[in-house]
Amino acid sequence: MRIGGQRRSDNFQDRGRGAGGGGGGGGMLFALISRLGFRGMILAAIVLGAVYFFMPGLRAPLMGALGLGGGEVQSAGSVCETAAEACDFSRAVLGSTEDVWRTQFSQSRMPRYGAQPGAYQDPTLVVFSGGVATEGCGSASSDVGPFYCPADRRLYIDPAFYQVMESRLRAPGDFAQAYVIAHEVGHHVQNLIGANQIQVQGENRNQTSVRMELQADCLAGVWGHTAQADLAIDETDLREALTAAHAIGDDTLGQSNERNFTHGSSAQRMNWFRRGFDSGDSRQCDTFAVQDYRAL
Repeated sequence: MRIGGQRRSDNFQDRGRGAGGGGGGGGMLFALISRLGFRGMILAAIVLGAVYFFMPGLRAPLMGALGLGGGEVQSAGSVCETAAEACDFSRAVLGSTEDVWRTQFSQSRMPRYGAQPGAYQDPTLVVFSGGVATEGCGSASSDVGPFYCPADRRLYIDPAFYQVMESRLRAPGDFAQAYVIAHEVGHHVQNLIGANQIQVQGENRNQTSVRMELQADCLAGVWGHTAQADLAIDETDLREALTAAHAIGDDTLGQSNERNFTHGSSAQRMNWFRRGFDSGDSRQCDTFAVQDYRAL
């Protein structure tokens, strides 16, 4: 992909280098990661993501139990001083998502969940290192990975995660990194259209979470399709994104019980990203319209 001529978003904050996740210095989260390694980090991110979207009343207690809540994360210095290329890249991708979603919203090309959403409202991308305090989703360590906080409408990412993708997930490439940002922006889109308020009758929270994550993958694909010409996205880029989607499937990360899936299998994540990428139509991303959960 090519970002040389792409507009850089101004909806960007450099929170600097945090002292950690707050509270007890990591507590249960640190123990989980120490015992399970990267798989522990993914499991922690899954738990936190589920709480942010589906159990807002438990955010503070869970953050405290994990050692992530309480007090603000102290920060110093600038992340972008030492990660200038990653910051510039992230701003370029965010700017592209803004252009795409402003058009999609203005043309009413979105799934409908009640009232028609108004104009697209840009999220803010926050880069940090070590730990960060959000407004409404508690404090978090870099170990939880990239995440979106619906309460403050911000995306949070430690640019070091790009290296994690390459070295641990074996999902290198700039478009793989762009997919991560576009996926979190997809959660912001869901927040604006009301998808994150849906609970499918007869399904548990894990199944609803899978629908949410697959829809965010599909919306990331819609962005990729629409930005294809401007960013010179080619087949190599597409393979990078699909490799990343495969790498973060629940089954690939070691979860064998489908009832415990919260993000979807590798095959599902690849299929839904590809569905958005091939169609370029957000209305094709309505995972909640699939009546039989097994058909996702």
